[in-house]
Amino acid sequence: MKYLNRPDAILLLEDGTVFRGKAAGKLGTTTGEICFNTGMTGYQEIFTDPSYFGQIMVTAHVHIGNYGVSPEDVESDSMKISGLVCKYFSPNYSRPSATGNIQDYFEENGVVGISDVDTRAIVQHIRDKGAMNAIVSSEELDVDKLGALLKEVPSMEGLELSSKVCTKEPYYFGNEAATHKVAVLDIGVKKNILRCLSERGCYLKVFPMHTSFEEIMEWNPSGFMISNGPGDPAAMPQVKETVGKMINSDIPVFGICLGHQVMAISQGISTFKMHNGHRGINHPIKNLVTGKCEVTSQNHGFVVNREDCENHPDVEITHVHLNDNTVAGLKLKNKPVFSVQYHPESSPGPNDSRYLFDEFIKNIEAVLA
Repeated sequence: MKYLNRPDAILLLEDGTVFRGKAAGKLGTTTGEICFNTGMTGYQEIFTDPSYFGQIMVTAHVHIGNYGVSPEDVESDSMKISGLVCKYFSPNYSRPSATGNIQDYFEENGVVGISDVDTRAIVQHIRDKGAMNAIVSSEELDVDKLGALLKEVPSMEGLELSSKVCTKEPYYFGNEAATHKVAVLDIGVKKNILRCLSERGCYLKVFPMHTSFEEIMEWNPSGFMISNGPGDPAAMPQVKETVGKMINSDIPVFGICLGHQVMAISQGISTFKMHNGHRGINHPIKNLVTGKCEVTSQNHGFVVNREDCENHPDVEITHVHLNDNTVAGLKLKNKPVFSVQYHPESSPGPNDSRYLFDEFIKNIEAVLA
């Protein structure tokens, strides 16, 4: 009964566009950059992905909450989205393995949302007009007052957010007796990246983002993983310096998503903010080395500059996004270093991209041989 008769709520976009619906989750007000995800499943993984920190998520799929929530589906220690916009927000669920409903989950995590809005119209608006800031409220419905609050929200461009979500203290993951030691630079790491490495015989030490290269090397790792994360990669000069030293060490390096972007920046390649980003589980990627295509999970609003990559003598473009021809993967020609813009640890249906972890292990073994 407590899920019925939900209060009214409002979504206001930075350009003045207004959508009215019903409150979902915690009652309150939230702000962030609005974006959309086209995935039909995996909403809990999306909500807990640190890469989404600071963003209000529009789910293009109609039904959210219909299979409940479970601790097995989380990618971090808490929900990371700033807010949710969806069509149907269902506290009723049918999955036997679920441990709770989505309304309680949102309340426990203090996340505000809005439902019963035309998400098709919202997605089309963002697609056409581009990413922008937004505000969702179920406690204040005055557009002028909400507009004044929205003007105070900083742009995602130039914003460093990894420090808000990364670990504050180093920690270990996996079997201490494993074959390889991999240092993970946490700039917003997803748990499944750690699992994929551990499953391949790696013992991991996860370091906070501002850890110096010298301190990381004291652990004597045989490989470096640069994780995914939120925010603008150009706003992370200290991480750029650390990653540059990792690359110069000739120890194998693997970067994912934000890690891919920071690696590129460390080599003098620029990045830029996309019109509306890539977020979903059906993104087609072509591996230019093998000629094979992959169905991938993606979540990013920034991308590396293709012209810079093509003009760099030591960089090879290994993967491209087939929808817009943007760079989706890089490797250095003279070092055991590579990176991808997408998420090989995810399971968007197939596991097309898991081979990248195997390639990383092969690089480690080749250097150690």
